[in-house]
Amino acid sequence: MTITLCFDFGNTRKKAAVFQDAEMKEAVTLPDDSLETIQSLLKKYNPQKSILSSVIDHNVQMEEALAAVTKFHKLSHHTKVAFTTPVGKPETIGADRLALAAAAVHFYPGKNNFIIGLGTCITYNFINKYNEFVGGAISPGMEMRFKALNYYTAKLPLIKADSNLPLIGYDTATNILSGVVLGMAKEIDGFIEAYREKYRNFNVVLTGGDTLHLASHLKNKIFADPDLIFKGLYAISEVNNP
Repeated sequence: MTITLCFDFGNTRKKAAVFQDAEMKEAVTLPDDSLETIQSLLKKYNPQKSILSSVIDHNVQMEEALAAVTKFHKLSHHTKVAFTTPVGKPETIGADRLALAAAAVHFYPGKNNFIIGLGTCITYNFINKYNEFVGGAISPGMEMRFKALNYYTAKLPLIKADSNLPLIGYDTATNILSGVVLGMAKEIDGFIEAYREKYRNFNVVLTGGDTLHLASHLKNKIFADPDLIFKGLYAISEVNNP
């Protein structure tokens, strides 16, 4: 039995998942990336392997702590992956997007895959049937849209996400909910339809923290997997931490 800790540090949240062999057992949200927090995880789970995907300036001491007691890998453009990146500057691809692409080729091999990550930003990631990550798009995520409406206006309140909302808002809060959530759903459906005109057949996988708020409002058929990035990190760890 091998325990692997997979860390995903995004712009909004720092998270970790615990794998026992290939099975994900638990996901936790971390209060911070302090040495004390990391050491408490190491003591609790006693992992043999670890991997970090980070798009922020995290505490570098955590890397030393993980490397001291586990086979540790930090995800970067130097990482061994099962796909190629024929884009202009592969070194600029975010670690989170690399993990999603790895999950796509691991779980849906030999197929065109459109992976939509719902985090601080929405990332649209297209990996073709030849296992090439050819790129995609980035747009503001749900929380960013709510905060922008509040910050850039004098009177609009800051609203929390909710999947239960009307098409036609009847007060300020429901107007904002309808505009943000349904607006994102229409955006995602629009991207899916535009890609379908070019590629016809492909898998669509929705993942990330806001999946539950959006999945029911999409008209296109999708696979919803909130933990896809962790599964991708585990697959990458198995290659880079033999």
